[in-house]
Amino acid sequence: MDHSKNELRKLVREKIAILPDSYISASNTEISSRVTSLREFACARNILMYCSVEREVDTFEITKAALLADKTVAFPYCYRGGVMQARIVADISELRPSMLGIPAPPDSSSVIAPEDLDLVIVPALVYDRTGFRLGYGGGYYDRFLAGTNAYKAGLARERLIMDKLPRESHDIAVDCIITEDRVFCPTLTMS
Repeated sequence: MDHSKNELRKLVREKIAILPDSYISASNTEISSRVTSLREFACARNILMYCSVEREVDTFEITKAALLADKTVAFPYCYRGGVMQARIVADISELRPSMLGIPAPPDSSSVIAPEDLDLVIVPALVYDRTGFRLGYGGGYYDRFLAGTNAYKAGLARERLIMDKLPRESHDIAVDCIITEDRVFCPTLTMS
């Protein structure tokens, strides 16, 4: 694994750890509101969410809004070797700690094909202004995103957006980044 990415992950985690709780809470509320106001969210029938942990941008209210709107909501189900599936849940209570310690659907839940997704909410430690992300190092999302044409939205705290992150040829940028202050489309606003 790239040493510079590991060092950057450590630095970003340190920055996240010192963000004030009041900022975390307020930005979670505003980001959720911006996501559920997106045209892409309103039009999406099938959504891949992620279950936020620790100080990640909270996805609970977004998930709740999607389920209340009768959208099909899936969450990642990961296998060893970097393979990920989207598995459908009818309620957040179905999620259980998985192999990576992140809540995931039960292995009995239905799989939705990547090509059937309309919207993917993509997790990251940090995003840059061009829509690329620094993930947690497993490569699960990059492999999965290569197989879908769904609209890809990244959730980020404005204070953590970076100018440019290191990237590799297989990295996939998101279509938009949603922060507490704005929604921006990197491919349209940045070169």
